Amino acid sequence: MDLALIHQHFLSCDSVSTDTRKITPNCMFFALKGPNFNGNAFAEQALAQGASFALIDEENYKISEKTILVDNVLETLQKLSIYHRNYCKTKIVSLTGSNGKTTTKELIHAVLSTTYKTIATIGNLNNHIGVPLTLLRLTPDTEIGIVEMGANHQGEIAFLSNLAQPDFGYITNFGKAHLEGFGGIEGVIKGKSELYSYLKKHDKLIFLNADDPIQLEKLAPYIKKIGFSQELQDYYQIQLLSANPKVRLQFEDITVQTQLIGAYNFTNCCAAITIGKYFNVPKKSIKKALENYNPKNNRSQLLEKNGHHVILDAYNANPTSTKAALTSFAALPNQSKIVFLGDMFEVGATAHQEHQAIADYLLELGLNNAYLVGENYNKVKTMALQFKNFEALKKHLNAQVIPKSTLLIKGSRGMAMERILDLL
Repeated sequence: MDLALIHQHFLSCDSVSTDTRKITPNCMFFALKGPNFNGNAFAEQALAQGASFALIDEENYKISEKTILVDNVLETLQKLSIYHRNYCKTKIVSLTGSNGKTTTKELIHAVLSTTYKTIATIGNLNNHIGVPLTLLRLTPDTEIGIVEMGANHQGEIAFLSNLAQPDFGYITNFGKAHLEGFGGIEGVIKGKSELYSYLKKHDKLIFLNADDPIQLEKLAPYIKKIGFSQELQDYYQIQLLSANPKVRLQFEDITVQTQLIGAYNFTNCCAAITIGKYFNVPKKSIKKALENYNPKNNRSQLLEKNGHHVILDAYNANPTSTKAALTSFAALPNQSKIVFLGDMFEVGATAHQEHQAIADYLLELGLNNAYLVGENYNKVKTMALQFKNFEALKKHLNAQVIPKSTLLIKGSRGMAMERILDLL
């Protein structure tokens, strides 16, 4: 079927779905395939549950004019998202980076939505499926779309940039994340920079952290750029006042007390401020948006649990984000501190080296009361307590009384370190 006609059918629908467990009335269902499922087999069920159309790519599942046969459902989803993005003519701000993408995206959304009609990526739906789903949420009256883009190997950001066709872009940082897929830190830099390469090619605007020497070096040849800095006078000035533990900052004559834990969240706030200023958001609106933003989903959350103060940063972990979290945690005023770290995944051939470096950094910071969990941490040389898996940690903690302390909990998503909260 012609893409323009599919788009007409799409415009008559209220939403899209790729999961029959989340079908809503008058949606368009895309029968995607995966290693262990064939969405075509669920097309009839989706229509029975209220979907108006179901896109399929296997002819034997066609049951009526409501089942639209295409060559490839995933490719059609992606092509339709490009078609719709151009139909809406919305200004797109895209961002990627090794750490802080989702928090930064939410902060930018909080700031811009005070003044403009905006949409942003939901959660971390930032891949070859999530980006098209975000673009299909645009409407002709959406003024700004904020699109998060994730990747674990080179070429992905270039592909996603061609889908979203951003007018503006920002990279949070170049860190030691997905080293296995990118082939080391140089591969990370090259892969994430694909966003800036797209923007340069199409003469679009780049936002940057001018205090990041890698970004500053990589972006030297880019003409259309706006940055922020604590040091360099050529860029927009924003100052970190404190992070004990919540970030407090100043821009112009405005002081902002955020609910975000750790100095590593300062640059995330700076990006939102800089982008807000570019779009002429009133500075008092920027202040209110940042102060009202509360982190969630295990990202830098400050919790109270049975007399413990808990910094829960267990959504994910890599060497760069873990070191940053430990640095901020060690800088907190003198108090009883306990660290719980779970293995960092997707580190590749350097896994032992990176986990040993974190164990050594704990000692360097004087964070001697630490629990290291996972097969990688179990192999390092350390004075910390080591546990091969979470069950071993659970058995140990069930036999102990943890003194009232400030706790940092961090680990890769697969470690589910937030389970420690149930053991306190």
